[in-house]
Amino acid sequence: MTKYKYVAVNLDKKRFTGTFLAEDEKQLKAMLAQQNLYLVSAKPVSQKSPNPFFSISGKLSIRELTSFCRQFCAMINAGISIIDCLEVLSQQSFSSFFKKVLEMVYEDVKSGVLLSDAMKKHPRVFPNFFVSMIYVGEVSGSIDVVLQNLATYYEKDADIKKKVKGAMIYPIIMLVLIFGVLLIMMFFVVPTFMESLSQIQVEMPSISIAIFNASLFLKAYWQWIFLGIFAVVAGVLIFFRTEKGKYCWDTFKIKCPIIGTINVNMIAARFARGFSLLLGSGMDLIDALEAIEKVLENRNVQARFKIATDDVRNGSKLTIAFDKQKLFPPILTQMVSVGERTGKVDEILQNSCSFFDERVDSSLESMTTVLQPILLVLLGGVVAVMFIAIYAPMLSIMQTLG
Repeated sequence: MTKYKYVAVNLDKKRFTGTFLAEDEKQLKAMLAQQNLYLVSAKPVSQKSPNPFFSISGKLSIRELTSFCRQFCAMINAGISIIDCLEVLSQQSFSSFFKKVLEMVYEDVKSGVLLSDAMKKHPRVFPNFFVSMIYVGEVSGSIDVVLQNLATYYEKDADIKKKVKGAMIYPIIMLVLIFGVLLIMMFFVVPTFMESLSQIQVEMPSISIAIFNASLFLKAYWQWIFLGIFAVVAGVLIFFRTEKGKYCWDTFKIKCPIIGTINVNMIAARFARGFSLLLGSGMDLIDALEAIEKVLENRNVQARFKIATDDVRNGSKLTIAFDKQKLFPPILTQMVSVGERTGKVDEILQNSCSFFDERVDSSLESMTTVLQPILLVLLGGVVAVMFIAIYAPMLSIMQTLG
């Protein structure tokens, strides 16, 4: 089917414009004739999602998506049709990128396409998980409930990510400070003392000689050092843009001693919240497993999750499949086991969401508690080494004078 933008007239020569899905212009002409309209001109319309290059972030923000869900839900509850809701939403104060996408979704739904199918054409805006939930809402007739649950889901997920980013600010600032202090000392402070001490015949300790030589080397070859570091960083970034690199980075994120615990608990919370929503909305178990895979946002976990899904498709229980792949913390696997025995997997997982949210908070606090003294000691060590390297020759001079 092709979407056509048409111009037509009725018997009174009044012009009408709009869009219509048809196999070809001949079929479009016949469909318009049934409405007593006569085709004047028609041209195919591109159904590709607009390029987000000129948007602020290059993708839809969580704030816009949750606002869209809540406004959509409120209008559905007020008895407004889906088509009218989309028309109103496309005129709201969203980003120009999102408004363009909503206009395209509105035109598709107006032409007879299901809302979930119209959204599926724009994966940058509506993730697979989101589209699956909308489809469940359409089939079950509870799209308002689904939209409300989606808004809550994305708000909770965004809140967790915000906490993680907030917890990383202090370590990053400290590392930048340490690096800055080191550069200032090596490029400005140490050379000044070297120039003064070079005029005095004094025996310098090994640590001073090492620091002075390092300073000379940095000042002489800083361009090459910079290029070398730039080349290494660029190479690492290019590698991490490949599928193998992304897989390695995702593996590191769940295996790293401190950060790994946080990421594993984040993935567990995201799975529990999303999977419970899908099952609670009436989606089939296998379809729910396939839909929730993308939400995990970790290629290592997704690869093992896909194997677990195949095991469940072949008749294995969820608990056995999850435990075999070591996907989630043992407590989550135990909760799934209880849910399978009672037939209330969705309820138990929904109730466990807050538990894993708290574990993420606890892991973040533990990370901050551990990193703060380590970084302070590291900063103090850098300053102490520099102080000793500079003060030792001065002490030697004072002893000689004494």
